Amino acid sequence: MMITMRRRLTALLMSASTLCSAAAHAEPTVAIVFMGDVMLADHPGQRIKQGRNPFAPFASILDSADVRVANLECVIAQGGKAEDKPYTFRAHPRVLKLLTRHVDAVSVANNHSGDFGRTAFAEMLGRLDHAKLPFFGGGRDLSQAHTPLLIERKGLRIALLGYDEFFPRSYEAGDRHPGVAWSEDEQVVLDIRRARAVHRADIVIPFMHWGEEHQPRANERQRELARLMIDAGADAVVGTHPHVTQDIELYKGKPIVYSLGNFIFDGFDDADNNTAWVLRLNVDRTGVRDAHIQVGRIDRHGTPYPTGSPIPIDLKATALAAPSP
Repeated sequence: MMITMRRRLTALLMSASTLCSAAAHAEPTVAIVFMGDVMLADHPGQRIKQGRNPFAPFASILDSADVRVANLECVIAQGGKAEDKPYTFRAHPRVLKLLTRHVDAVSVANNHSGDFGRTAFAEMLGRLDHAKLPFFGGGRDLSQAHTPLLIERKGLRIALLGYDEFFPRSYEAGDRHPGVAWSEDEQVVLDIRRARAVHRADIVIPFMHWGEEHQPRANERQRELARLMIDAGADAVVGTHPHVTQDIELYKGKPIVYSLGNFIFDGFDDADNNTAWVLRLNVDRTGVRDAHIQVGRIDRHGTPYPTGSPIPIDLKATALAAPSP
């Protein structure tokens, strides 16, 4: 099954090996890696308690990047009360030690940040601050939730924005209460433009939580919003939430990776749900210079393992093939 998945991905990315291989470039290049859904409760949390490290198989790949970004698909807290919903994920604060070792920034813009209420969410933000692990896509109020996280590497200023688009719209930040950033079109455009004009970002990347679960293709709403964000000034758009990988699009020469799938997550039997993509974007002041995806296989404990060599995304292609059903 994994061979089939690799063939799908190879067709999707069109194996170009000469991406931007022209002469030496004067601008410094910064490597950013994006992981999909990282859920550190349940089996992954138990294995961490036992001294195991679910990040370990990917450690060398993650460590080769300048910036490592993940979607934190759980609340890290000890307080709060579980919401009335089918799945709730709360990880013990002990997981922060490994998280900070392997990740430089987390998006909290997802449908599980509010699993144990606003008290637990606020506790998590405090714990992330104490651990010196930057977060984005949420905050103690609406203003913080929509403020980009700014990361500077090699003189390059990178702005990360995070948005949740999973209905019901029940855990949005407000003027006086904590929560996540919601992807209201007008606000998203304003946030991206402000990231450049006010925060003076060289690179702007929205990290989305959107789409339909278990669907291998992005829906029309995802496509419309992604293109809107690039029109507003985003250099790339990256997504999570469907628990499977989705198709990739080039719009005005800029990559849209609709879903990276799961990264650290247990509880799934299907091979599609247990396929992880780690996206690497090499960026400079002109935008994304080149990109590739490392495929991973997730075992029954929720631990991902790299499979094969990284597969490049052809940024010069006029179109990218969609994955077969």
